[in-house]
Amino acid sequence: MSTKRLCYACDLKDDAALIEEYKKYHQEVWPEIKASISESGIIDMEIYILSSRLFMIMEVDETYTPERKQMMDAGNPKVQEWEELMWKFQQAPPGAKDGEKWLPMEQIFKL
Repeated sequence: MSTKRLCYACDLKDDAALIEEYKKYHQEVWPEIKASISESGIIDMEIYILSSRLFMIMEVDETYTPERKQMMDAGNPKVQEWEELMWKFQQAPPGAKDGEKWLPMEQIFKL
């Protein structure tokens, strides 16, 4: 099975209390959200934070496409509930279109 690494960035609202609350949600991610991630072809996912900037690394298999994940999420009420909740904390990074929050990052160096 071949895998691919994808990296995304998102911003949080610059509010220390909201950032701490966001971190707590990610210590106990709902089981339905974890299941939806795995079912979409995402093998591994890590999220890092620096101030109010988030960085997500995903390892995906050949079944994963952003379009497929988006369709799966649209039909999953629990994912929609989670996403609605996350908008309390997240904000679109510079250059995002309306409704976008996680934007793909461009790789500019690899050793």
